[in-house]
Amino acid sequence: MKAVALHGWQVTPQDALAIQQGLAGRVSRVGSIATPRLIAGLDMAVNRAGEMAAAAAVVLSYPELSLVEVKVARGALDYPYIPGLLSFREAPLLLAACAALISTPDLLMVDGQGIAHPRRLGIASHLGLWLGVPTIGCAKSRLCGSYEEPGPESGDSAELADSGEVIGMVLRTRPGARPLFISTGHMIALPDAVGWVLRCCRGHRLPEPTRLAHLAAGGKLPLTAIREDDVRKVLR
Repeated sequence: MKAVALHGWQVTPQDALAIQQGLAGRVSRVGSIATPRLIAGLDMAVNRAGEMAAAAAVVLSYPELSLVEVKVARGALDYPYIPGLLSFREAPLLLAACAALISTPDLLMVDGQGIAHPRRLGIASHLGLWLGVPTIGCAKSRLCGSYEEPGPESGDSAELADSGEVIGMVLRTRPGARPLFISTGHMIALPDAVGWVLRCCRGHRLPEPTRLAHLAAGGKLPLTAIREDDVRKVLR
């Protein structure tokens, strides 16, 4: 999977803020996908010291949501943890995992924010711009904005708004479970993003792409079960 380098990653926090502000205007908040063939999930696990991490890219077929490919990139996190600048810390390893993929997904789901970010450029939007693929931010917690608690049933939702602008939806994906924070990453409209998250849920709080990416990053998904030859057969 190819990416277009838009900037360097080893920059000062002030330069990182300027990069976010410059790229935010390039994020497309419109678009829809009829029937994706492949959907990828991206997530990262960080060790207790916060110094090393494993980034996972998991590709599933749709509508079966069967595993097609799993890649994990491991390495050091050499950018400090600064709220709002998560992509400068985590995106390089996630991009490395994506670069190792044989397949090219039609849709990405990222465990993180899209435009539901103070500068409207969370990690899902940042990755979407680099990869040029429709991308959805599927976060487990709120970074900014306010909302009313959605109803208790699966599919119940409420708008997430910041300074009078709707930046995402707070979505209940399983009855009684804590909601997820869904936002446009890149090249997809918010209603479509919500729809695809719900279509990819299989009885868990997280949609299958990010749920399996979470397991893969944590070393709980067997990588030996998927061989390169098998991936190529699926993609023919």
